[in-house]
Amino acid sequence: MFIWIAKFDERITRYGLTHRFPDKIDSLLRFYTRMGDGYIWSLVIAYVLIRYGGVFFSKIVIQVLFSLLVCLTLYWVIKLSARRIRPFDAIDEVKALIPPLDKYSFPSGHTMNNLAIAATVCAFAPEVGWIMLLLPLSWGLLRVYFGVHWLSDVVGGFFLGILSFVIANRLWNVFGSTIVNFLLEFQCRL
Repeated sequence: MFIWIAKFDERITRYGLTHRFPDKIDSLLRFYTRMGDGYIWSLVIAYVLIRYGGVFFSKIVIQVLFSLLVCLTLYWVIKLSARRIRPFDAIDEVKALIPPLDKYSFPSGHTMNNLAIAATVCAFAPEVGWIMLLLPLSWGLLRVYFGVHWLSDVVGGFFLGILSFVIANRLWNVFGSTIVNFLLEFQCRL
């Protein structure tokens, strides 16, 4: 099964080599993809602060940090276990048209981490949820287009991002009140 996935990934990557957008669109897509490095979250922060206020925002931030902790733990365990090489290292014709943030390919961290954050924000503010869930997927697909990920990295990152949110949400339901009380107590001591 893994051989079939690898062959399919290579076919998709080679297809992307011969089907490119014009330079101006490519440049715009590179800028959009870089927003997946975390820049977009400043707009989300501003929206949530304006729409809901500081107390609600604090609850979201704590839970987002919890989701990120779970997500990054899964991410690094899987990334360092799989050690899958990137398309530009496997196929001579493929060039990394945007900088990768680390050495290995699976899973797509942009997809996984941003999706875990997006799902958490969506749980609190569903009106922005649909766009927040689409952004990580589009960033991941563009990272395939730009030669730094295989398609299965993005698909894996998508499911692992959702799994990270689910695990974090369950853990939050068990330990969340303890964490909030600890943080409030810590804040009072300052």
